[in-house]
Amino acid sequence: MHAAPDPSELRELAVRAARETGALLQHHNERGLRGLDTKSTATDMVSDADREAEELLVQILTTARPHDALLGEEGAGREGTSGLRWVVDPLDGTTNFVFGYPQWAVSVAVEDEHGTLAGAVYDPSRDEMFAAARGRGTTLNGDRVHVRGTHDLGQALIATGFGYDAERRVRQAQQVAHVIPHIRDIRRGGAAAIDIAWVACGRLDGYWESGLNAWDWAAGSLLVTEAGGLWSCQPGPLGVGQAVAACPGVYDGLFDLVQ
Repeated sequence: MHAAPDPSELRELAVRAARETGALLQHHNERGLRGLDTKSTATDMVSDADREAEELLVQILTTARPHDALLGEEGAGREGTSGLRWVVDPLDGTTNFVFGYPQWAVSVAVEDEHGTLAGAVYDPSRDEMFAAARGRGTTLNGDRVHVRGTHDLGQALIATGFGYDAERRVRQAQQVAHVIPHIRDIRRGGAAAIDIAWVACGRLDGYWESGLNAWDWAAGSLLVTEAGGLWSCQPGPLGVGQAVAACPGVYDGLFDLVQ
């Protein structure tokens, strides 16, 4: 039997892994990209930076927690015996990273049978570390943060994102056209982990997107709920899972609108 882990200790490991991985990515950013390739479509890019970042992230986590399972975007995966699983995205926002658009992040989360137990999202361009542990709140660079208190959906600033599949992108654009008359405005940053973290710290009132993977939201979902917000990811109108995160005052209205 493995001893029950301390969520705060797991959070600190997630923070360390995210920060060290972010430093490696900044190094790649400064020297220029190499080994650029595509994944699922011509617009879904991957580089040596993604692969090296995941190698570093996996090394840090498996050295510290050798019995935990792991799931990573760039193919890393291992079974575990502890009942915990790390879900990591070494570079969320690869297209932004490739273009030099400073909206990309490292996302590190650890799950137990009840969901995300601890996690961190690190934005190296701003040196901002979002972190949370179950029952212990959400912090930004060590200071507690909370979702906004907005209650009027018509005044809400909402973010979204688009997938890489061309047909789905068209349907997502149609969804935006349906939503935008009912809110203050739309933002589209291109890094789901940051969008969700910004809901947690009150820079956005809400966020929704279809077709995300677990590594896109595993950390962010806990950031939102520990900051007083609401979160769900369930089947949506585009035939795939749809994530919705928002402050309590606009969550129901946003959820109904995008369904």
